[in-house]
Formats: sequence, structure tokens, C-alpha cells
Amino acid sequence: MRRDVANQINLLREEFGLLNKSELARRFNCDRRTVDRYISNLGNETRKPRESKSKLDQFKEIVIDKVDNYGSKSMAVFKFIQKKGYDGGYQTVNNFIKKHRKSEVKKATIRFDTSPGLQAQVDWKESIKMISKHGEVFEINIFLMVLGYSRLKFLKLTTNRTQETLFECLFEGFRYYQGVPKEILFDNMSTVVDRSNTTFKNISINKVFKYFSMDAGFEVITCRPYRPETKGKVEALAKLVDRLTPYNGEFDTFDELESIVKSFNEDINNEISQATNEIPKLRYEKEKEYLNPLPTMDVLLSYFHHEKQYKVSNESMIRYKGKKYSVPTGYIGCYLTVSQIDTELYIYFNQDLIVCHQISDKILHYKKDHAKDILLSDALRHYSDEDVELFIEQNLRNMDIFLEE
Repeated sequence: MRRDVANQINLLREEFGLLNKSELARRFNCDRRTVDRYISNLGNETRKPRESKSKLDQFKEIVIDKVDNYGSKSMAVFKFIQKKGYDGGYQTVNNFIKKHRKSEVKKATIRFDTSPGLQAQVDWKESIKMISKHGEVFEINIFLMVLGYSRLKFLKLTTNRTQETLFECLFEGFRYYQGVPKEILFDNMSTVVDRSNTTFKNISINKVFKYFSMDAGFEVITCRPYRPETKGKVEALAKLVDRLTPYNGEFDTFDELESIVKSFNEDINNEISQATNEIPKLRYEKEKEYLNPLPTMDVLLSYFHHEKQYKVSNESMIRYKGKKYSVPTGYIGCYLTVSQIDTELYIYFNQDLIVCHQISDKILHYKKDHAKDILLSDALRHYSDEDVELFIEQNLRNMDIFLEE
């Protein structure tokens, strides 16, 4: 744009009002249509603001470094750059840091709220006290994982927050989601972060946790600094407190309390989320195809499942979590290992699977063949096979025993 033409047109118009476009075109040696365009745009042209240099400009990189990497506060940064030669005011520094932080929070929030299958967020609701019908106080923790796009949540009741428990919760969460998000956002928890080698923004991930994430197929993201407090997560944590408190005095055992939490989990996944205004369960249908496939789960099991040995009693049973499970009589006196997956208990001798039991509320769990062998070897050793079969049908099935074929 010819500034001389625009400026002269502006001056002439102010002085004489109406302008002769042909005369102006001859005077400025340009086309009449150029003059016409300039006159038409006169008054509509927006002048670009003149860029003014700030005393802070040459110190901005230092400010961002100290704020992002070390969590320095505005006054501390102000005093520091004063020694580097900054002679501006504190308010300039403070306003710049506020604007920078706001920008970073916005970026982080946008990242969390977009892209199906991209991210999940993990946190704990710690040290919740629940009281049973009998006045027994249970101090529990609730693990929470929420998918960023659908807001589908996975909750698990735990008695501690150790790294092995975290591994187990993530393992079960992946199975619940039928896949693995590409990245998971964690708080600055000691089970994830190596705090001795960590600064405010330069986070060092715990080695064991890093290996777990690689085997599971997700990237570890830590949310310091500029932690986005997304609505879905905050909403779920608030509901945990509000909606579990009425169950005080309403349950008998830890298992019953665990069932209450599982039921609550399903409830919130079938209610409209305040963050998306959609039902997480339905929105998840759009997200699940974008999740990474489930890894080889046996590999992940090794991070938290340390095999405890259980001695087989003279009854040819092992005791697991207060209940008894039968094994073949040939293993009496041997030490066996177990693995619980959902409601099934797998019992091994060395690496060989001996039997799989269905877990129930019953105290005694028998396989029919095991019960027959046990009775023949002891109480009914003088009976025929047919008599033992009849005894099992008439007696064991009527007792408080879980009997499987």
C-alpha cells in the first residue's frame, strides 16, 4: 500500500471534504481505481499497534526457566533477575508469569480433553474411614483412573497405596477398559516419580515404574507444573466422598464394601458427565477403538504378583483369604502357589496348573473329584466308589460348601 497516497488523501479529505478521484490519480501518477480503493478503505484501516520493547524482554527466557523447571515464585524471580541487570518493576514480572502460567494450563487442559484414546488420568482418594454395622472402622483408599475423552472411570478399593498396589490397579483398569491409553497422567506420587532426582519440571520417573509402562505400552506424563484440574476427575473424587458416606453402618465385611464401590463405579459411568454432557459409557464406545491393545498380561502380573506358598493340609486343602480350596490328595504336605484373577483362583505346583476354583462366599470349596478322593482316603475309605458318590450327592451338596464338577 502506498502510504504517501493514503496520507495525502486523508489530509485533502479533512481539508476539502469531497475529492476528485481523476485529479488525485493524475497527481499521484496511479490508476483511478487505486484512488477509489483507498478512499473506500479510508477510516476502516486498522493501524497495527507499535511494538514496544519491554525491559523484561531479554530476561524472559530466564524467568520461564526458573518458573517451569524449579517452581520459583514471582518475587524470587524478580529479585534474581535484578542481580542480572533487570531494572524494571516487580509488577511487570508478576504479570508476565501469570500470563505464562495461564497459557500453559490452557495447553494442558486442551491436551487432556481431546483425542480419543490419547490419555487417562490417575489419582487416589486417600484415607477414607468407613464404619461397618458392628462399629469396626475400615481405613481405605480408592484408586481412580479416568479416560480423558469419554470420562469413563475405573475405581478400585485398596488398603494401601504401595507401588505393587498401583501396578495391580492399573492392570485391572486396562482390563476394564479393554485397552491401554497412549499416555497416563500421574500426580507427583512417590510410586511413580524418583523424587531424589526430580526438579519442579524436570521429572525423573522411577525405574521400575518406567519398565512397567514400557511393558504395558503407555507413556508416563506427570502433571507438575500446570496441573489441569479437569472437571471429570474432580467431579468423580467429590462424588466418592458424598455418595459413600451413607453406607456407613450398612456393610459387614471388606468384600461387601468393595461391592458397594464397584456398584458406585457403574453408576457414575452411566450418568451424564458434567464435563462432556454425555454418558461416559456411551461416549466410551467411540473411544475404545483408539486405545492401544492389551499387552501380554502375564508380563504385567510379574510386577505385583509375588507368589506366596501355601502348604496343603491333611484335609488336602489350602487356606486362601480365610477360605479353603481343595487340591488332589497327592499334594498333601506340599507347598503350592496361587494366582487370583477376578473371581477365579488358579493353584500351581511349581509352574504346573493343578486346579482352578471359582471364588465364592462359601468357606469350603471342593472339586467333586477331590472330595471323592479325600473321602476315600480317610473317612469313607471302606466305602465303594458308588457309595461315596451317593454320600457326596446327599450330604455335601446340602452343606454350606461350594461344590464344583
